Amino acid sequence: MLFDRQKELFKRISIRYSIFIYFTVTALAAGILIGISLYTRMSAQVSETMREETQILINQLNRSMDSWLRSNMKLSDTLYYGVIKNADLSAESINEEMTLLYDNSKDNIEHIALFSLDGELLEAVPATRLKPTADVTEAGWFQEALARTENLHFSAPHVQYAFEAGENTYRWVISLTRAVELTYGADTYQGVLLVDVRYDSLEQLFNGVSLGNGGYVYLIGNDGELIYHPDSQLIYSGIEEENHQTAAGYADGNHQETFNGEERLVTVKTVGYTGWKIVGVTPMGGVSFNNVKSRLLIVFIVFFVVFLLAIINSYISRKITKPIEQLERSVNEIEAGKLETEVHAEGSYEIQHLGASIQNMARQIRRLMDDIVAEHESKRKNEFDVLQSQINPHFLYNTLDIIVWMIENEKQSEAVKAVTALARFFRISLSRGKSIISVRDELEHVRNYLTIQHMRFKNRFTYTIEADDEVLELASLKLILQPLVENAIYHGMEFMDGDGEIRIRAFREGEDLYMTVSDNGLGMTEEQAERILHDTSHVPSSHGSGIGVRNVNERIKLYFGKEYGLTIQSELDVGTMVTIHLRAVPYERVEKGEELHDK
Repeated sequence: MLFDRQKELFKRISIRYSIFIYFTVTALAAGILIGISLYTRMSAQVSETMREETQILINQLNRSMDSWLRSNMKLSDTLYYGVIKNADLSAESINEEMTLLYDNSKDNIEHIALFSLDGELLEAVPATRLKPTADVTEAGWFQEALARTENLHFSAPHVQYAFEAGENTYRWVISLTRAVELTYGADTYQGVLLVDVRYDSLEQLFNGVSLGNGGYVYLIGNDGELIYHPDSQLIYSGIEEENHQTAAGYADGNHQETFNGEERLVTVKTVGYTGWKIVGVTPMGGVSFNNVKSRLLIVFIVFFVVFLLAIINSYISRKITKPIEQLERSVNEIEAGKLETEVHAEGSYEIQHLGASIQNMARQIRRLMDDIVAEHESKRKNEFDVLQSQINPHFLYNTLDIIVWMIENEKQSEAVKAVTALARFFRISLSRGKSIISVRDELEHVRNYLTIQHMRFKNRFTYTIEADDEVLELASLKLILQPLVENAIYHGMEFMDGDGEIRIRAFREGEDLYMTVSDNGLGMTEEQAERILHDTSHVPSSHGSGIGVRNVNERIKLYFGKEYGLTIQSELDVGTMVTIHLRAVPYERVEKGEELHDK
């Protein structure tokens, strides 16, 4: 009776479903037969396939490691052969070149530092300083660089404790070091170049690497020390164990071992130059064709569904995404700096509106950039010149020579006076990067400068500084008196022999602040005075500060307005007086953000 019902049911099924059932049953039966026949063969090949895949993955990882090492070694070579070896450190700074190279690699580099043989920090980027208690000569990376001067050396991962670097003080790094030759004039000395590579840049190469069946990859040094392990914290805390010391003795290739009662396939690959070893570990237990078949079935189903949907979605997606792709290309051009790019805006209303908005934004940005560049170009140039002039090497060397001479001649009190003046001089010169200081500080700065120059020129001239009490707390540009006094000393006092006089005076008249620098030197003609202030081809004297009188005049006009600046009154064989005209603005109001000139 049951058979009759089934027969009746089959009669009611359409041919479409009948064919579907027959083909399904036939395909299923054929699949089972083929599966059984393939299972016995594939199961034997799984282990070999796993070995080959593991070896391929390890080789790929080794190439990534090799590329990572070479990029860091190339940076070290560029620093040494392209910057350090070509620089005379007694006459120039290599900080700018080091900063440029650091900026190009800062995603992977934590610090770049140059040390002398006795551990003195000569240059470092980004701006860092050694901890007071740090002695880098005791560090392993420092000693290893000097022990084998012909090689580059990669340290094991460690916390770089030598530098004070704010929130990044305790970053894990791998130190790349080498011995370098430092040039100071005609002499050469040995030093050490340090490139601290971020540990997480190495960690990224291994993150996400899986060998399947619970396998993993780790990295060891040539002495078996762990450099990277996905479970390093558990190993260091004693919760987990790893057979890394034994793996350090394995030759490159595949090895089978039993560790903690588990059969494992260990694949070893030595990394070039360093001797480090990449170790891949794959548990042998549970490896069968079933896991592979399940993955292949999932891949097939996904591929089949995606194939069907791809046909349906091909036209729709193309219709929708083509305008977006065009818009994206235009935005990429704008992002690359080509603000004049024409934005293609087609498709739906929203895309057209977005394209028009981006086009208008690009035009606004281009106009704003042109305005900003035109407005601030002169200001940036002058501020850069001021920064460059804040430390005059010749002035510093001459002052130090005077101090040494005083100490050798047992003039300790005069030496103390010179050192104190020099310290105060540079303290005000730096002024925490501020361009605006008080008149009191500006006068103190020039007083310290005159104190040093008075000692240097053997009392060839005398000087006086006079200022009304009401002007001391007014605002002044930094370093505007020193260039004028410097010119008065080197040009006005050139042929004076004890009779030279320099007088500095600061006073207020109404809403105006005046500061004058006068001398009784050789003087100049009106044409010479005019050329100093307005002739762009005028080249300052080699004795000058690097700013020049004309530069001071331009800075004053830039900050206070065109109606302010310098005037020069001079007469041959009588002397010269330079008058600084500024707007009288209380310094405390400037600190609160008030502008120096009216809009």
